[in-house]
Amino acid sequence: MTEHILENLLDLKKVDGHHFEAPAIPDTRGRTFGGQFLGQALRAAQLTVDSDRSIHSLHSYFLRPGNVNQTTSYKVETVRDGRGFSVREVRAYQSNKELFRCTLSFATPHPGLEYDGPKAPNAPQPEAVTYTYNEFQADIRPIESDWDGWRRPLDIRYINPPSTSSRSSVTEDQLMWIKINQSMGDDWQIHGAALAYLSDSTLVDHVLLPHGRRWDEAGFLGASLDHSMWFHRCCRADEWLLFEQQVAWTGDGRGLAKGRLFDLSGILVATCVQEGLLRWQD
Repeated sequence: MTEHILENLLDLKKVDGHHFEAPAIPDTRGRTFGGQFLGQALRAAQLTVDSDRSIHSLHSYFLRPGNVNQTTSYKVETVRDGRGFSVREVRAYQSNKELFRCTLSFATPHPGLEYDGPKAPNAPQPEAVTYTYNEFQADIRPIESDWDGWRRPLDIRYINPPSTSSRSSVTEDQLMWIKINQSMGDDWQIHGAALAYLSDSTLVDHVLLPHGRRWDEAGFLGASLDHSMWFHRCCRADEWLLFEQQVAWTGDGRGLAKGRLFDLSGILVATCVQEGLLRWQD
C-alpha cells in the first residue's frame, strides 16, 4: 500500500525550537531511500523560514544508511536570514548518529532575466508510455520472484529503458515520466519537498549503463554519496514530469549523473546532480 505514504513522511512533528521528528514508515527493504532524507530535510527547513521565501537550491551528503523502522530526528540551524535569502543547515539523526547533512537556500521572488537553456527532449505523452518501473525491475532479474514490488509512492514510466536481455553499453540519455502517485494538495512548499523526494530516483542506477553493467548484479554496492538540486519554478509533483537523466562521468569507484525535470508544457522546473558509489564485493 502506497496510499498517503509521502503525506505521512512529510508530516514532521515539532520537538522544540528548530528540532523536528519524522515518522518511521516500515518497509521490507529496511534501508532509508535517499529521497526521503531530501524531502524531509527540505520540509524541516521550510518550517523555520518565512512563507514568502521558496527553496531555490540544496546541497547534501549521505553519511550513513538510515533504518526505515526508526523515527528520524532533524535539527535545523539558521545560517543566515538576509533581506532576500535565508540559508539553513539540516542534520538527520538516528540513535544519536548523524546520517545526512544538507544546506538549503531560500529566496524571495524577484524579477529578472529568464532563459531555460536546452529545450525538453521530444517524448511521447505519459498516457502513451506503459512500461513501468515495477515491470522493468521484474524483467531485469533472472527470477521474477526476486522483485516483490515497488512500495515508494511514485509512478515511473520508462520511455527508452535499457535492454533487460543484453548487457550492452548504453550511453544515450535515459528518459522517463515520473510523478507522486497520490494527491499532494495545493501547498507549494509540500510540492517542493515532494519534488526533492522523487529527484533521487534511479540516478545512481544509470551511471552503470555505459559499461554494460546493471544494478541487479550480485555483489554490487551502489549508494548515493551526495545530491545537489536547483529549483527553477514551482510545479505540482503529483502531475507528470519528464525526467531526463545523463551520465556525466565515472571513475575511481564513483559515478556522476545529471538530471533535468520538465513539466508537461516542456518548462524546466528543476535540475539535479548526484554522485554515487560504484563498487563490488570481493
